[in-house]
Amino acid sequence: MKIRVLIADDNSFIREGMRIILNTFEDFEVLATVADGREAVEYCKAHEVDVALLDVRMPNMNGVEATRALAEETKTKPLILTTFDDDEYIVDAVRFGAKGYLLKNNDPERICDAIKSVYHGHNVLQNAVLDKLKSSLGEIRTAPDTPPIDTKLFTERELDVMSRIAKGLSNKEISKELFISEGTVANHITSILNKTALEHRTQIAIYYLTGKVR
Repeated sequence: MKIRVLIADDNSFIREGMRIILNTFEDFEVLATVADGREAVEYCKAHEVDVALLDVRMPNMNGVEATRALAEETKTKPLILTTFDDDEYIVDAVRFGAKGYLLKNNDPERICDAIKSVYHGHNVLQNAVLDKLKSSLGEIRTAPDTPPIDTKLFTERELDVMSRIAKGLSNKEISKELFISEGTVANHITSILNKTALEHRTQIAIYYLTGKVR
C-alpha cells in the first residue's frame, strides 16, 4: 500500500518539483498539491491523507497553524519541510504536533526516508534542526528551579528527569547524574508521556520550559 501524501507550499516550483520527485518512488502517491495551509487542512479533512508535507511560510494559514489543525482535527501526520530562515517556528511546530522537521536542502532520498519514518509512527528531527531547537529553548529560559507546570502530576524523580531532558541531556547522561539505570530513565519518560499525552522527549522539554502542551 502506498503512502498517501499531500504537498503544501506556496512556491509552485518547489511544490511541483516535490510532486515529480515523490512520484518517481513506488512507495508514494501524491494525492494533491496546494498553495497554503488552509487548503491543506481542508483537503486532509475531506480525504484520507497519511502524511502532509508543509512549508512554514504560506499565505492564509502558515505551516505551524496548519500543523495544529491537522493534529487536532485529522489523522494526517504533519511533516514540516522548511529553511533555516524559519527556525523561530521550530518550537511551536513541535509543540503543536509536527511529526518531523526537515530542511528543504536535503537529498530527495533523505526526504523520502523521513516521510516513511513519520508514516510508521516515528518522529524525525535532523541534527541541524535539533541544534536550532535546543538554541531556541535556551533563549526561552534555562531550566527553572520551579517549572511552570503542575508539579503535583509527577513524582519527584519524574521531575528530575524532565529537568534534565530540558537541559538537553541524553538518557545515558541522565542515568549517570541521577544514579539510576538507563532503563529506569526510559520508564520515567514513558510515564511522563502517558501523563501529559505528549509524544516524544522534545515535547517534554518544551512543556517543562514553557508549561504548554499544545
